[in-house]
Amino acid sequence: MQGGILKYKVALHKSDEGYSVSVPGLPGCWSQGATEDEAIANIETAIREYLEVVDDL
Repeated sequence: MQGGILKYKVALHKSDEGYSVSVPGLPGCWSQGATEDEAIANIETAIREYLEVVDDL
């Protein structure tokens, strides 16, 4: 991925264990965190890694 900022909608779900978050536009891209902020930070990393793999393919 070169330059630019991409925005993706995420689905954030609260559970007894914390938060899970997925990206409907990127099948299989999900993460979790103990807090909402941690889950969002983790999904940002997951999106970057997902897109790197897609770019490599």
